[in-house]
Amino acid sequence: MRYTIQHSIPGRLRVSLHGTIPERHAVALEELFLGVPCVTKCVAYPKAGSLAITYEAESAQAQAAARNEVLSRLGQLTYDQVETWEPTDSLMMAPKPRHLFTKLANMALLHYLRRAFLPQPVKMALRLRHALPFWKEAFASLRAGRLDVPVLDGAAIAMGFLQGDGTSAGSSMYLLNVGAALEHYTQRRSECSLARSLMDIPNKARKVEGFEEREVAIAELALGDVVVSRLGDSIPVDGEVVGGTAAVNQSSLTGEPLAVVRTVGDSVYAGTVVEDGEVRIRITGDPLQSKVRSIVHIVEQAEAMKSASQKRIESAADKLVPWNFLLAGIVALTTRNFTKTAAALMVDYSCALKLSGSIAVMAAQRESAKRGFVVKGSRFFDAMATADCIVFDKTGTLTAAEPGVCGVDAYNGHNEREVLRFAACLEEHFPHPVARAVVNKALELQLAHREEHAEVEYIVAHGIATTIHGRRAVIGSEHFVLEDEHVPLDALELERIHEKAGGASPLFLAVDGVLEGVIYIEDPLKPNVARVVAQLKEAGFKRVIMLTGDNERTAKLVAEKAGIEDFKADLLPEDKHALVHQLQEEGYKVAMVGDGVNDTPALSAAHVSIAMSGGSAVAREAADISLVSDSLEALVDLRHLSMVLNKRMSRGYRTAVAINSVLLALGISGTITPQTSSLLHNASTVALSAANARAFLPAGE
Repeated sequence: MRYTIQHSIPGRLRVSLHGTIPERHAVALEELFLGVPCVTKCVAYPKAGSLAITYEAESAQAQAAARNEVLSRLGQLTYDQVETWEPTDSLMMAPKPRHLFTKLANMALLHYLRRAFLPQPVKMALRLRHALPFWKEAFASLRAGRLDVPVLDGAAIAMGFLQGDGTSAGSSMYLLNVGAALEHYTQRRSECSLARSLMDIPNKARKVEGFEEREVAIAELALGDVVVSRLGDSIPVDGEVVGGTAAVNQSSLTGEPLAVVRTVGDSVYAGTVVEDGEVRIRITGDPLQSKVRSIVHIVEQAEAMKSASQKRIESAADKLVPWNFLLAGIVALTTRNFTKTAAALMVDYSCALKLSGSIAVMAAQRESAKRGFVVKGSRFFDAMATADCIVFDKTGTLTAAEPGVCGVDAYNGHNEREVLRFAACLEEHFPHPVARAVVNKALELQLAHREEHAEVEYIVAHGIATTIHGRRAVIGSEHFVLEDEHVPLDALELERIHEKAGGASPLFLAVDGVLEGVIYIEDPLKPNVARVVAQLKEAGFKRVIMLTGDNERTAKLVAEKAGIEDFKADLLPEDKHALVHQLQEEGYKVAMVGDGVNDTPALSAAHVSIAMSGGSAVAREAADISLVSDSLEALVDLRHLSMVLNKRMSRGYRTAVAINSVLLALGISGTITPQTSSLLHNASTVALSAANARAFLPAGE
C-alpha cells in the first residue's frame, strides 16, 4: 500500500494514503491495525485520506521496533486485503462521529442546494416525494388505531404544504431527518458502548489437554479444541459433543423451558446450560463470535426487561400525543393561523422521554459492566433501588469461592489419605465450592484415584450418592448422611466432631451405612464482608439475612463475623424458597444473592436476584443480575447506581416535559417559528440523552 509519512513523534504516526478512501475501507484499516500487538489506537480519516496510528512500548529501543512494525505492516498491506475485509462482529461497524458529521453535512448540502437552484415546480415535486414516507408511516399508525409521533409529524408536514409553496414543509422534513439522524446515532452509540463493555468481561472454559483439564479464557480457545461442561455449567462455545451425555437447557436460544438430551454427535451452543450429566465438546464455531451472540442477546432482551418506571414514562409520553392534537385544534379554531397550528404539531414529548430514558438505562448497564455486574434489564435496576431486604446464601457467596480442607478423620480401619482419595473420586464431578476443596486437597497431596463407581447422583443441597462394587456410597451433610441415609453415629462422637469443626463444616463419608470418614471444610469469609453488610444497611436495607444448609453452630459463627444478626441454618432449597415467599408476604421487597444450583428456587422467587460469578450457570441463568467478580463490594455500587438511575429517570421526565411545554408555548404565541421549535426540540432531546449517558457514580467509588 502506498503511503507517505505526514507526521511522526515517539508513539504516534500520521500517514497519507494519497486520496480519499471509502468509509468501509476506513473501518477495515482501523480494525486491521488494532490487531497489531503494539498498536493501542488507530483512527482513519476518509475525506483526508490519512491514518493516525498510536503505539506503545516501554523503552526507546522498543518504541523504534514498534514504529518499524507499524510501517512494515503498512508496506505489506494490499488494497485487496482491505477490500475483502469482513467484520468479525457487528460491533466493529458501530457509528463513529465522522459517520454522523458526514451524514449531516450531506443532508445540509442537498437541502440548501435544492432550495437555492431548483425551479419551484421541481422543488414542490421533490418535497411531495420526500413527504410520502412520513405520510405512509402516519397512515399506518392511524390504521392501527394509534395517535402517535408519526401522525404528529405527518400532520405538521401537511400543514406546511397548506401554507403555500411548501418551503415550510421542506424545512420541517429536513429538521425531522436531522433529528432522526441524531437520535439514531445516539441510540446506536449507546448500544455499542454497552456491548463493548460486556465484551471486556472475562469468560472461562475448562480445556481438555490429554488427561488433564485447565481453566483458560475464551479468547485462548481455537477451533478443534475440546472443552468439558458439567452439571451447573454454562456451555462456553458452539461445538459438537465428542464424549458423554447431558441434559441441556437451551431456553436462552429457543425459549423452550425443558432440557434436551445431548450426546455424542449432537451440536450444542454457547450460553446454554448443563442441567445434568457431563459432555466433552469439540469447538466448531469461533469462540469470540459465540460470545458476541450472547452479548447481542443481552442487549436485545433489555427491551423486554423495562422497569415499571420506564414503562410508565413511555406510556405517559404516548398519552400526551392526543393532547398535542387537541391543542393544535384549539389553536387552529381560535387563531386561524396555519403557522401557529403547525407549531403545536412540531413539538412532541414522546421522542425526548423515550430516547433519553432508554439511553439512561443503557448507560447504567454499561457502567454496571465496568463495575463488575451485568444487569439484564431496567426493571431489575428498579427492583434493586426499591428493595428493603437482602438475603445472602452463605457458601460461595459470603464465604470464599475456594474453601479448603482443614482436617480429616478416618473410621472403620481406614487412614486419612484413603478417605480423602475416595471422597475426591466422588466429588470431582461437581462444580460446587465444597467439591472443589476436596478435589484440590487430593491433588495437593498427589492422591491419584481410579473411577470404580457407577454413575453419580447429585442430591441438591444434600450430597452425592453412587454405587461402588455393588455397595452404596454417600458423601454430604450431616443431615443427609446421618438422618436421611440413617448412618449410625454415637452422640458423644458427633459432639466431638462438632467441637473439632469449630467454624468449619464437617463433610460425612459413608459406605453401606457405615461411616468411613469426616472431612472438615474451612470456608473463610470473603474480604470486607462485614464492611459491605454495614454499607448495605446504610444504603437503606432494613433487613439483612443469611441462609445456609450448614449446621446452626457454623452458621452462627459466620453470621457473627459478617455482622449479620438474622440467619437461618439447616435449610433445604425448598426452605430457602419458602422463606423468600414469607418475607414477601410480610411486605418486604427482597433481593436474593446466591451462587449454587440449590439457590435457584429462591433466586427465581425474589423480586431481584443476584448470582455470584463463581456460581453455577443454572444460578446465573435464573438470576436477574450476575456479578462479574467474587467481590461483594459490587453490591454497594449496584445499590447506589440503581438509586441514581431512578432519580435520573424521574428528573429527565420532568425536564423533558418542561422544555417541550415552553417550546409549545413559544410556538403557539408566534415568538418562534415551527422550524425553530422543531430544531430546539430535537436539540434538547439529544442534549437530554447526552446528559443521561453521563457516569452515574464518581470514578473513585
